[in-house]
Amino acid sequence: MYLTTAQSSLLVASIYLGFCLLELARTRLFAKGEQTRNDGIIEIVSTFTLLIATQPLILFAVGTLGHRFFPDYEGALAGIPFIAALALFLVFEDMMQYWWHRASHSFAWLYNLHRAHHNARYMSVRLVYRNNIIYYAMMPSIWFAGVLVYLGLGWFYAGYLVVKMLVIIGAHSDVAWDAPLYRIKALSPIMWVVERTISTPATHHAHHGRHADDPAVNYKGNFGNLLFFWDVLFGTAKITRHYPQSYGVENLPPATLGQQLLWPIFPENRDMDAHIAGAAPAAPKAVPLT
Repeated sequence: MYLTTAQSSLLVASIYLGFCLLELARTRLFAKGEQTRNDGIIEIVSTFTLLIATQPLILFAVGTLGHRFFPDYEGALAGIPFIAALALFLVFEDMMQYWWHRASHSFAWLYNLHRAHHNARYMSVRLVYRNNIIYYAMMPSIWFAGVLVYLGLGWFYAGYLVVKMLVIIGAHSDVAWDAPLYRIKALSPIMWVVERTISTPATHHAHHGRHADDPAVNYKGNFGNLLFFWDVLFGTAKITRHYPQSYGVENLPPATLGQQLLWPIFPENRDMDAHIAGAAPAAPKAVPLT
């Protein structure tokens, strides 16, 4: 028995809500250290745009183009085995997202589309869908997922998305589920495998660390989303089992609200000393991880 689209959406929403409640109770979901007025606006706009417009429109566009130019291929892979469907999604969805993410930290114009995700000075489930709107519209993995769904793998995608979002939401949360497990000596061999297989708070938080001289930071690595294995395989992994002292970006001018949501429609700020309304931290002290 496989999940329907509605069941998948409900489960993802439940996972997200569960982590929200954890943060609300333990680390102040709506009052993160060093948050700014613009942070909440960016997170609300980018999240709802992706879920309500971008993702559904991409699936619709792929289906429309498929019906127009490749009608004979609709549902062509519907009967393939589970393991084959898993391999296709891991390569064409998750690995493609790894390379897109890595490219976003390698090319300046792509980083301008991705910077909003790193501009927050905190970790939280609030960051999961925080990105430039155009960044998501161009993301190859969403388009590849749409192609796989058109080819008949919607039955697999629904369950796959639940697992992937469970990992990603957990990796962004500042309620670090892996921290207490590292302290249990008997679990050390298991955690050695886990942290090299999927993204964990420790490995993903390292990617969001603010200062390059922080030993727990790997801003130019740890790009994996569902699988951290891609970082291990392609040489971008750093595993310390520690968490950065602070989060965000350093040595860059403050970003405007428009820049974070819709660059290049809104220009990039290049003035290090610019005063940008809504971009100043509300509190200087970060909330510690639990």
